[in-house]
Amino acid sequence: MSDEQEIAPNNDQELVSRTQGGDPSAFDELVIRYSPRVYGLVYHMTSNHEDTNDLLQDVFAKAYRSICNFQGKSSFYTWIHSIAVNMTINFLKKRNRRQHPSLNDPDSRIESDPDFIAATSNTDPTKEVSMHELQKKLNAAMQKLSHDHRVVVTMFDIQGMHHAEIAKILKISEGTVRSRLFYAHRLLQNSLHEFKRA
Repeated sequence: MSDEQEIAPNNDQELVSRTQGGDPSAFDELVIRYSPRVYGLVYHMTSNHEDTNDLLQDVFAKAYRSICNFQGKSSFYTWIHSIAVNMTINFLKKRNRRQHPSLNDPDSRIESDPDFIAATSNTDPTKEVSMHELQKKLNAAMQKLSHDHRVVVTMFDIQGMHHAEIAKILKISEGTVRSRLFYAHRLLQNSLHEFKRA
């Protein structure tokens, strides 16, 4: 069973219809249902909680404004993820023009995330240092990827989406998804090669 089937119960369309009919509480339910997943997608692309919170609000605001145009040709899951990806990539392009994000910024490293710390805490100090260093290297390597490559890695490796789901969301072929993943994985492996050897 795919993540889409797990996360998108049959009543998504009912909630969309109610929203289109003027019931804002129905959209609130969609926001509650999809916020954690969309937050994860945006955060792994921006590596910044503040930017992610701002973008999350913008994504759902845009979705609410546009929902009358949603005709159900794709699932709501695919539609909201498409909006999130497009808005995040546009944001990253603007941010890159303004400044290059500093990898020394504590918020730009995934290992500063409380959930990550809780999930990887270990009593072995050597292992803690090793994991900490690996995450620093991995985050730095992710930030070096192009937006197109970073988004497929985030969706496939971090969020566990299938090639078909990613293709629908990004409006590209499955072959392009596989090609971008192959290239991104090779870049990440090259970046982490020195760490693995050490």
